[in-house]
Order: sequence, then structure tokens, then C-alpha cells
Amino acid sequence: MEIIRGTVIRSKAGHDKGRFYAVLDVLGRMILVADGSSRTICNPKRKNMIHVSSTRTVLSEEMLDHDESIRNALKRFDLQPSEGVVNV
Repeated sequence: MEIIRGTVIRSKAGHDKGRFYAVLDVLGRMILVADGSSRTICNPKRKNMIHVSSTRTVLSEEMLDHDESIRNALKRFDLQPSEGVVNV
């Protein structure tokens, strides 16, 4: 799936592995992402596209205007069990 502005992605590599972000901008092979808390709209994180996997969810432009709306949208992704984790 193509990564566009608003796409919810999961980090596959780095110290933030497994975290979910919303894409704010696409800059060639790099993307700017935010989660609304540690990485805000004013201080986005740069990620290489090969280090992320996209979800089928795309946030609306209105949701990308405020950190709180991004944070609330990503809450449902953080509640899902991570890959490779076995719940006993």
C-alpha cells in the first residue's frame, strides 16, 4: 500500500519499534511522522520508508491539525497485541 499523508504506520526498526505514528509528510524515501505525545506536529520524527509498515487506516486532514486528535486516533492501535507476543 502506498504511504500518503494521514496514513497510520508502525515502526519496524529503531528504538521506537512497534510504535504507531501518523504520516504528516512524504519527502521522497523519508517520511515525517507524529504520535501526538512524544512526537508532536511541531517536532515530527523523520523515518526511512523501509523501516515502517503501513496500515489500511488513513486519518482525515482535520485529525492531522491537532496533537490531541492524532493521539486519540492512535489509541486504538496501541491496545492491539503486538506481533510475536503470546497472551497466556
